Amino acid sequence: MLDAGMKTQLKAYLVNLRTPIELVAHVDDGAKSRELVDLLEDIVAASDKVTLKVSSGGERVPSFDIVRADNPEVAATFAGLPMGHEFTSLVLALLWVGGHPPKVEADVIEQVKALDIDGELRFETYFSLTCQNCPDVVQALSLMSVLNPKIKHVAIDGALFQSEVETRQVMAVPSIYLNGELFGQGRMGLEEILAKIDTGAHAREAEKINAKSEFDVLIVGGGPAGAASAIYAARKGIRTGVVAERFGGQVLDTMAIENFISVSHTEGPKLASALEQHVKEYDVDIMNLQRAVGLVPASVPGGLIEVKLENGASVKSRTVIISTGARWRQMGVPGEDQYRNKGVAYCPHCDGPLFKGKRTAVIGGGNSGVEAAIDLAGIVAHVTLLEFAPELRADAVLQRKLYSLPNVTVITNAQTTEVHGDGSKVTSLAYKDRIHDTAHTIELEGIFVQIGLLPNTEWLKGTIALSPRGEIEINDRAETSVSGVFAAGDATTVPYKQIIIAMGEGSKAGLSAFDHLIRTSAPADTMAAQ
Repeated sequence: MLDAGMKTQLKAYLVNLRTPIELVAHVDDGAKSRELVDLLEDIVAASDKVTLKVSSGGERVPSFDIVRADNPEVAATFAGLPMGHEFTSLVLALLWVGGHPPKVEADVIEQVKALDIDGELRFETYFSLTCQNCPDVVQALSLMSVLNPKIKHVAIDGALFQSEVETRQVMAVPSIYLNGELFGQGRMGLEEILAKIDTGAHAREAEKINAKSEFDVLIVGGGPAGAASAIYAARKGIRTGVVAERFGGQVLDTMAIENFISVSHTEGPKLASALEQHVKEYDVDIMNLQRAVGLVPASVPGGLIEVKLENGASVKSRTVIISTGARWRQMGVPGEDQYRNKGVAYCPHCDGPLFKGKRTAVIGGGNSGVEAAIDLAGIVAHVTLLEFAPELRADAVLQRKLYSLPNVTVITNAQTTEVHGDGSKVTSLAYKDRIHDTAHTIELEGIFVQIGLLPNTEWLKGTIALSPRGEIEINDRAETSVSGVFAAGDATTVPYKQIIIAMGEGSKAGLSAFDHLIRTSAPADTMAAQ
């Protein structure tokens, strides 16, 4: 099942097992069951601390449990073959069940162990092997099931259990169910899941944040621009904090990155993890899972600026750098919100496998839209690409590839007008021919929206100067219209929304904030006294 290189890597990882584990396979005579047994036998061969038990039948076939030999309550379960992006989830589950300590903050581990649970929490996560968002969820819940015996989790390959997916009408991954009810969809980390379960967590976190002393530089946003700002500020030896709704930002939703200079290929989650680790090498106070909702400028020159958070807390700082990035632009038509994650999707890499053999549409003829249509064409029955303009805007090489595919139809001058469904899932898409002013309907099951980005700046309206597109207006020093407030990255008027440009702009903002501090009396006096 595994090639020689993967076997060598697996053997090196499993040296870290501290206690014996048992793999319990639930299989039948099918091809996938035989593949699963081959995979598990490769794992057994990689360590003398691993044994295998094969049984016929079970709740889901093929599936397997990873169980600690001396304590069967410590376990993790996978339904299907966790390869692709989920192979790392498998390796981590093996290590955690086998007693290897997770690389998680000690207070988070204690929070999981101390959860006051009435009965059991039974989680089920549907994933796809091509989904870059799924591993975070699978790994978080697998770890929780290892740490707390009242938490159970099974990670399910949606493509392998199609009938189950259709019964539950799962149309987006990751989809998480708790005790049979939908708990959440999309990327969620361990701390975010904990916050939803532990009802007192928000109040405790707000109290902790309110108790913090003021910062010299506070960065709002944890994407490439925010990470660069934090590093450049911290290296100056000043008190630096980061407030991030999710550290990594939109990079976490990016599949392939091939234009990051000096790195020919990487993936978004990998880069986001590297950014976070680099920031953590410095004395930076990271406040993750915190959404900014308000900015209060300093009342006097050189005074403190206040950032208000959704949980009721507020943070004060002598300077602020806003790097809140951007999000996928929505179509803004009737039915889109109603059928989001029920046929309307924004990540073809994540959700494409759930539409295998079905009819889909891609909205948008730029590079992202055409790339999405090309990817989907290898999975689905048919793709219709709709572009508002008279012609596609994607690179010529992508267009040539698109037009060579037999199961793709391209419609230009098409204005999407409505998403139709039966109450539980998408059934068709309505659009208007802009040339002939005629209405048309396409029968389909999935719609992938790829029409650009919107800056995350609504919370700043009325406080800071924004462009007509909602972008933060900045000068060549990253200064905004408010003294002491700087901005960087995709949320600003800087053209070309690229990762490497955001990093450069974030570095500039960090340097500009420091320059502002040393030129204003109050912060300079404070630093001189240190």
